[in-house]
Formats: sequence, C-alpha cells, structure tokens
Amino acid sequence: MNTAQQLQDLLQLRTAPVAIAFQDTPPANLPHMAAAAPSGCTFWKHAAAGQAFYTEVSDHYNCPIGAYTHGVDLPPERAKELQDVVETMVKLDYLRLEEVPGIPRRQGKLGVVLYAPLATAPFEPEVVVVCGNAKQIMLLAEAAQAAGVGAEAPLMGRPTCAAVPTVLQTQHSAASLGCIGNRVYTEMADDELYFALPGGQLGRMVEKLAAIVNANRELEKYHRAKLATIGV
Repeated sequence: MNTAQQLQDLLQLRTAPVAIAFQDTPPANLPHMAAAAPSGCTFWKHAAAGQAFYTEVSDHYNCPIGAYTHGVDLPPERAKELQDVVETMVKLDYLRLEEVPGIPRRQGKLGVVLYAPLATAPFEPEVVVVCGNAKQIMLLAEAAQAAGVGAEAPLMGRPTCAAVPTVLQTQHSAASLGCIGNRVYTEMADDELYFALPGGQLGRMVEKLAAIVNANRELEKYHRAKLATIGV
C-alpha cells in the first residue's frame, strides 16, 4: 500500500488528498488544464476528483487573490481587479488594509503549477492538501506535531490558498478553516476544513499518523470507560 493510500485509509477521507508542485516549465507527462477556472482553489477540486494537469500563469488571472498568494504578477487590468476586491473586502469590514502585507505569498516568478490526486501523482509533491472534518484534521495536526512539522502559525482563515505559500516558506504544516470563496468554488462541506503539509515530510507524517490513530483509538476506550464509571 502506498503512502497516499495509507493516509486516506487511516483518516477515512471522503475527498482524495491533492499533490501540488511548482516548476519553471511544463512537464512532458501532464496535460495543460485548458478549461477556465474562477479560482486557483478550483484546481484543487479537479485534482481531488482524479485529474492530473498543470496550469500556466494566465490560468490564475481569474482569481486575483489566489494569483497574489501564488506570486503571479498580474497584468494591469487584472491588477485593478485585485485592488477592487481588496477595497470591497475592507469596506465590508472583512479585511483590514493593514492585514494585506502580512498575507503569505509565494516567492519567485511563477512558471507552472502541477496538480494531481496524491495517490497517482506523477511528480514529487511540494505541498499536500487534505480536506477533512474536525476529527480528521485533529489527527493530522497531532501527527504533524509528532513528526516535528507542526504548524508554526495559528489556525489560518482567509484566504485559503495562503496555506500553500505558508507551507512552502516554513516547511511546516498549516491548518486552514477555509474561506467563503473557497467553499463556493470547491463545494466543500460546511463541517470540513483543510490541512496542508510539506510533501517532503509525507512519509514521516503518515508513519506518525498510524501511531496517532492507534493511540486515539485506545485513549477513546479509556475515556469512555471513565465516563461510564463516573458519568455526568
């Protein structure tokens, strides 16, 4: 059983984990995602559904926020859209202007982005994105801590895509509550959230996850027995 399958089986995930990587030029073994997408995180949805592909810089223009977090230099007309979106968020009291410089952003010029289901990815992932419920993400967070790659930042909120540059920059995991844009574009369930982890630590993470899942199973027995004895 490969590591990706172990990850999915240990957590009993509803949605397949997604592998993401960055390259300067298009790979020979992946097709270009030709269909337009309203957001960068829409590509996560396609990959989780089984598609493997790469995207170019222009494929990210429709999502000014996602383009920003991934290090895309937008053309003038698109840069104006980013400014307009940020201004709208500020007017709605959704975002404070002083927060903008602190939003994580991938460093370096963007070439192409590779996406695939983790289990069948024909490339080494730099970031693995897992979508799960609170208990599943709890187990992943505990495994990351045990593996020495626990999140350095608190639970992240908007924008969801900022989790990717956070993992790239820190080489530690990141948990994200998601954001309303992501939930609309990916159709993620209301009770789900994300956990992103460095691809290079996947093997160690899954090894620790197996121990964590077993430990939680045994500890649940202890707590349920205690509850039955003492009760509330």
